[in-house]
Amino acid sequence: MTIQDLYNKKEEIVASMRTILEKADSESRAMTDEEVASYEALDKDLDRLDQTIERMAKVEAAEADTKHPIRKLYQPANCRNKPDNPEEFRNIGEWLATGRFNPGDKRLEYREQSMGTGAEGGFAIPEKFRPEILAVAPAPAIFRPRATVIASTDPPDSALTMPVLDQTAAENVYGGIVVDWIAEGGTKNLTDLRLKEFKLEPKEVAGYLITTDKLLRNWAGASNYFTQQFRQAIAGAEDMAFYSGSGVGRPLGILNSPARIDYTRAGANAIAYADVVGMYARLKMGGSPVWIASQTTIPQLCTMTDNATGSNAIWVQNAAPGIPPTLLGIPVLFHDRSVALGTKGDLILADLSYYYILDGSGPYVAFSEHVAFTQNKTYIKIFWNVDGSPWLSAPLPLEGSTANTVSPFIVLN
Repeated sequence: MTIQDLYNKKEEIVASMRTILEKADSESRAMTDEEVASYEALDKDLDRLDQTIERMAKVEAAEADTKHPIRKLYQPANCRNKPDNPEEFRNIGEWLATGRFNPGDKRLEYREQSMGTGAEGGFAIPEKFRPEILAVAPAPAIFRPRATVIASTDPPDSALTMPVLDQTAAENVYGGIVVDWIAEGGTKNLTDLRLKEFKLEPKEVAGYLITTDKLLRNWAGASNYFTQQFRQAIAGAEDMAFYSGSGVGRPLGILNSPARIDYTRAGANAIAYADVVGMYARLKMGGSPVWIASQTTIPQLCTMTDNATGSNAIWVQNAAPGIPPTLLGIPVLFHDRSVALGTKGDLILADLSYYYILDGSGPYVAFSEHVAFTQNKTYIKIFWNVDGSPWLSAPLPLEGSTANTVSPFIVLN
């Protein structure tokens, strides 16, 4: 059976699915149980057929490579023009177009498999473009520019376990070390350094975009568009996970960290000056904290005053462009994925240097022209591996007042 035969079969399946949908629609009713079962069976057949087409196309392309030194696939004119250095791509757009229209190009690095997930095909983004994709400024990304980022290990997706001090209330802020003044001839204190293990293991995350083949062929003009889309998607996915991830199959966010302190607000659906001061009093001092706020808190912040008469505004909106507003001299960053006003986490005070990010392999990109073959569109999937977690496992007791605790993560409850 040829690929064309498979496409003919696919056309028949799609026509049958359309018939079922149109019959129910023409009779102004929902599909019957029998129709639903038939439709779902056809849908599964379609998925299997797409997989078969993809496998057969790959085999035929490999067979063609063994017969012809130059792959005889259509290549846009721009892809055929040799760059100044034939061993390098000029930009992301050229790399994407080459991966889609000329996958046999020897400059492409193919990824056969990844740790823990078996065979996962895709092209590795060239090393020189990786910083361009992952380089996010503090404005669009909150966590990565301020967190402690650890480069990928070897092998790149393996777990990383680090020893850290046990600074919980059961020990002390020095991890069990006891320091005392000793009189002449006195007995020195015995000390016991207490360590704990902190583990990070990159998890895979993926997303995709749909582009027309015409846009992809115009890679010179579209390169900035693709770079921007990938960068925003990666920053958004990571920020959401580092903010509220469960830690199961994804990073552990500060909103679910056992090291956080939940500070109870004075009034429901409101943020008062007393809340801001109370949260600041529980912050572990000495770092570079930021406020992470939901955009829905702006009316509360703008009208906040330091006393009952409302004479002194607290929220300082700086006039200089690019400088964030401040609360108690600490920058306020608005996180558009934060929860609504009045919900736990609508305002967080955090020192993100205590949040650790471990990069794994990737990003990688894979292409599929089969899903939207008749529309001349290509699905571009980007996937990478990353993990993140606060390295503290509990709030820290104050050295002079062990009954009171502080943390680098204070969440308004």
